[in-house]
Amino acid sequence: MCRGNWSRKEEVLLSGDYEPLIPAFLDMQVDQFVLEYATPRAGEIAIIGKALAHKEIGLGVCNPRTSAVEAPEDIVGRVREALRYFRPEAIFLNPDCGFGCFAQRCVNDAETAIRKLQSMVAAARYLNDNAN
Repeated sequence: MCRGNWSRKEEVLLSGDYEPLIPAFLDMQVDQFVLEYATPRAGEIAIIGKALAHKEIGLGVCNPRTSAVEAPEDIVGRVREALRYFRPEAIFLNPDCGFGCFAQRCVNDAETAIRKLQSMVAAARYLNDNAN
């Protein structure tokens, strides 16, 4: 679920937690929800965690609209919060809304996207190595 990829200005992009969508989510016959959580605009993961803990979550941990590269430690922190609700094998790391373009205007460059993905991979490796 994408909240918008047309600007780097957080204040103009869609915001609000997923609570109004929970009834629709519960009616969907899907195994996984891919949701943005790399930005505070998405609200707290507890709202989705309490309602959808029986599902898989594609957890957005990198913001494709910023040039700042998320530290692996920050990504690990987001995952630890998600682990309060979801089983480890039900959490999949991904960037919010991918690194796609809108109307032929990229909101980021390839080098930044690569560095963000490398940070995400480092966090995943750390979590995998420290799963016990």
